[in-house]
Amino acid sequence: MYRFALEELKNWISRPDHKPLVLRGARQVGKSYLAHMLADEAFETLAEINFEQTPEMAELFSSRQPERIVPLLELRLNLSIIPGKTLLFLDEIQAAPEVFATLRYFYEQTPQLHIIAAGSLLEFVLEDHQFSMPVGRIEYMHLGPMTFEEFLLAMGKQKLMDFLQSYCLPESIPDPIHNELMQHVRDFCVIGGMPEAVNIYSETKSYLESERILSNILSTYRADFNKYGQRVNQRRIENVFLKIPNLVGQKFKYSQIDRDEKSRDLKDALHKLECACVVHRVVHSNANGVPLGAEINDRYFKTIFLDVGLLCRGAGITMADIQSADDVMMINSGQVCEQFVAQHLLYSGRYYEEPQLFCWLRQRGSANAEVDYLLSQGTKIIPVEVKAGKSGSLKSLHVFISEKQCDFALRFYSGQPLLGDARTSVSGMEPVDFRLLSLPFYLIGLVQK
Repeated sequence: MYRFALEELKNWISRPDHKPLVLRGARQVGKSYLAHMLADEAFETLAEINFEQTPEMAELFSSRQPERIVPLLELRLNLSIIPGKTLLFLDEIQAAPEVFATLRYFYEQTPQLHIIAAGSLLEFVLEDHQFSMPVGRIEYMHLGPMTFEEFLLAMGKQKLMDFLQSYCLPESIPDPIHNELMQHVRDFCVIGGMPEAVNIYSETKSYLESERILSNILSTYRADFNKYGQRVNQRRIENVFLKIPNLVGQKFKYSQIDRDEKSRDLKDALHKLECACVVHRVVHSNANGVPLGAEINDRYFKTIFLDVGLLCRGAGITMADIQSADDVMMINSGQVCEQFVAQHLLYSGRYYEEPQLFCWLRQRGSANAEVDYLLSQGTKIIPVEVKAGKSGSLKSLHVFISEKQCDFALRFYSGQPLLGDARTSVSGMEPVDFRLLSLPFYLIGLVQK
């Protein structure tokens, strides 16, 4: 299965100033698969070490001198490690954090050697490390689940993917093509972007088989809870983990998890799941200017799950539920579609940038308002709404535009692409003219263009 991130890795190879690259992301999003794909296409040999399977290999790095480490690796792996021809892949490096620290010496002493490191729970090591970080001597790539366009490729729908990538407004989309793409959106919502689930569905066309894989992945995440650190309350983490799929799109309140637990304890459990990259916060920004992160209030936030397929499995939503819905936005009160949009927006930035997503929440008694997501383009802030139908209420969007004097807004929905002029209608506020771009869910990839 093809991942667009492969092109970024090829660019990394060709750069004369490349540094050891660290792949970051949740377990089973395809980090190891991506490294293998790169080795197959761009290198003669792959020298791979998995520190969970062979923890004793960490001893070979104890000298911190690449000229001594490489010959030892060659002996142990029974292959030659040749700069420019060999990719050295250090998998599950979180199991040997002392090896992570040696990456700086490879960059300083053997910069011509291409090294990729990856780890499913690496965020815990990076947050609470007991060694000197190789700051400025490594680079990162953040990897999430497969995108909708990658999903289409995996399903053998190259032509549809090409159509989406070449689409330009205001081109109309024939109803048969629109309907077929919306059916693939429904498939993606229940299967998701976890590579193993996508692969099994592409081979079997069985929703039950993909659900089995997704259940296994959820069980794997739960089995990892005991690796989150010392004195971790696994029951509390599991409680948060099980509740999140049904809370996507809502302002997060710790009382929704457990009224009998202290907020600070639940906050710590949520943070642990964030470090494992299986849950992400969508934090409120006042949105008076860019960068959006300069005006956050982390007391107000929403949460999203790692993947929409995992969300459906965790919430007990099946393809039968999705197919029976008149509008895909109606599934689980729109939470499924909010997750679909959110996971794409979260990873819509550059691969080396920390994934982050913002929202806008106004708390004023009876005049509350909420904009699902915020994006920035240059100096402009773009409010993003996920709404049902062509005439879904956009009251909160109008409030935001009136307050912030925006001239452009984006909506994702089930209808055809539409770009038009609109005017706010908020009681007590001067009307503001703006352009509203409404896009069907399958054009989510346009955000990256």
